[in-house]
Amino acid sequence: MPSTIIVGGFFGDEGKGKIVAHIAQKDKATIIARGGVGPNAGHTINVQNEKYVVRMIPSGFLYPKAELMIGSGVLVDPRVFAHELDILKCAGRTKIDGRCGIIEEEHISLDKKDPHLSKTVGSTGSGCGPANADRVMRKGRLARDVPELAPYITDVAQNLNDAIEQGDSVLIEGTQGFGISLYYGNYPFVTSKDTSASQMAADVGVGPTNIDDVVVVFKAFPTRVGEGPFPTELTHDQSLALGIQEFGAVTHRERRIGTWDGKMARYSAMINGCTTIAITGIDHIDESVYGVSDYAKLTPKALAFIDQIEADTGKPVGIISTGPDQSHIIDIRSEL
Repeated sequence: MPSTIIVGGFFGDEGKGKIVAHIAQKDKATIIARGGVGPNAGHTINVQNEKYVVRMIPSGFLYPKAELMIGSGVLVDPRVFAHELDILKCAGRTKIDGRCGIIEEEHISLDKKDPHLSKTVGSTGSGCGPANADRVMRKGRLARDVPELAPYITDVAQNLNDAIEQGDSVLIEGTQGFGISLYYGNYPFVTSKDTSASQMAADVGVGPTNIDDVVVVFKAFPTRVGEGPFPTELTHDQSLALGIQEFGAVTHRERRIGTWDGKMARYSAMINGCTTIAITGIDHIDESVYGVSDYAKLTPKALAFIDQIEADTGKPVGIISTGPDQSHIIDIRSEL
């Protein structure tokens, strides 16, 4: 069974949460481990009129047979973590690596008060930047130092590598998107660390030779929250005319909307080592495919767009999301 990394290919908000939840159930994952920055990223999952937004717990929590783990590279806000455990009722199968950095109240205060972060960069105010700065300076607390987290502490890297050695299916869940990577994004309008697939593997302690697949999630219409360059951005009126209006899962700020960016998609696929593409929001390319779950029922317009994606990136499209619900999905990975 494969080990799979799932990351965002544009600026975040690509629909990674839905893709993670789908692959977890489809591939019968035994462990879903979260990499990424911390609670500054929200993943949204819609299931039969129920909406879940998670910031700490892996998006694959919907698959009840998987253990849920937070890798050592992730910042943990104990308050957010406790709230999600209570809401999702998954405490019995959730673990945190003892080496995770901790977000303190003072980090959140610094994040919100710093004019460069809050106004120029457009930070979410979750405290991640200041907490990562303390981690780099080697003066921040770790999860193993927080008594209330003691029941959840484990060695995530050991657990994952043991599962891979046994041939189990494991998922490594990324956060944010390639376009706001500290190293590869539009600096300084970026997050406080790298967001590529390589970083996600490092965040959970899995070496590159133990990764089988890298699924890069692209949205048919890229979106961006906060400041920074956005080459294909539409005006507000243009996006409304197309019937597209979205808000950030964490900040609730209105997302900026753009059109497909083949050049960025190709570069993102290259840096991430993409093996398979998941495309979301294709129902905004052709609304008549909304909710379709059979590849044979995709329209010529939708198929032409998929062909364009594959031509732009040089990679195959294996998962197609046709609407917001968890059931609105087509998975043809086995046919690639």
